Amino acid sequence: MPMPAPAPRPASTTPRGLTPSARRLLGLAAVGAYAALIVWIYAQQPKTLAEVTGGVASTFGVYAVDRVSFDEGLEYFHRDRFVEARAAFARADPAGRDATTQFYVAYSYYRQGWGRVYHDDALMTEALSAVDRAIRVAPGGRLVVADERLALRTADELRAEIASGLTREWSDLNPLRVLRERK
Repeated sequence: MPMPAPAPRPASTTPRGLTPSARRLLGLAAVGAYAALIVWIYAQQPKTLAEVTGGVASTFGVYAVDRVSFDEGLEYFHRDRFVEARAAFARADPAGRDATTQFYVAYSYYRQGWGRVYHDDALMTEALSAVDRAIRVAPGGRLVVADERLALRTADELRAEIASGLTREWSDLNPLRVLRERK
């Protein structure tokens, strides 16, 4: 007994029910999204996977810091335990996309690197890098922190103070410099 011939398929659809032009458009959209991701990675140059996922999340407006770790970092910061504060801030903002968190990271480097007789240039350089990161991710490039316990409440003030700590001037030899207060 001969087998019946299978029913012919319509010529305008593919096995999944998409027309050939719809499949091409879907493929073009996927290639475009992939190209945009590569361009974004090239432009941002993230160093960790957390920075990649945080950057993508912030692009879509869904990135948020871990409030518990941030509050823990603030507690350490105000008790002058700066290494612990930076560790907590790193947990709170692993992608480095929150301006306020990066401001406190910069401030912690500044406070730890500040000295009456001399400044630790390595810590001050880290502070400058962190405050630049905070300014870069802040809306409009302007950041004001409403913490009454801080002497420097804007990223611009903090950046200027850090930059002055990195410059060498004749006033650095002034013996009255040891009476200066840390901000």
